[in-house]
Amino acid sequence: MLLNYQYRAYPNTNQKLELNYWLRVCRYWYNKQLGDRFDWWENNRNSINACPLICSISQLRDNPSYYSQKKQLPITKEDL
Repeated sequence: MLLNYQYRAYPNTNQKLELNYWLRVCRYWYNKQLGDRFDWWENNRNSINACPLICSISQLRDNPSYYSQKKQLPITKEDL
């Protein structure tokens, strides 16, 4: 048998402000890291049909995966 419990919170004004602050911080970091992954993909993709026979390939930076960014987050939090 699976039971689910739901609790309702009634935060006061100061608690609402604090919750909104942390929600804003989490949303900022999520969007920043997601944008970093999209930027990497945009900068490093190349169409096979559009590549000339002789082309210079710039140094690729490491792919920012979810797990690599997850490891960097505690270090970033310490800087704040």
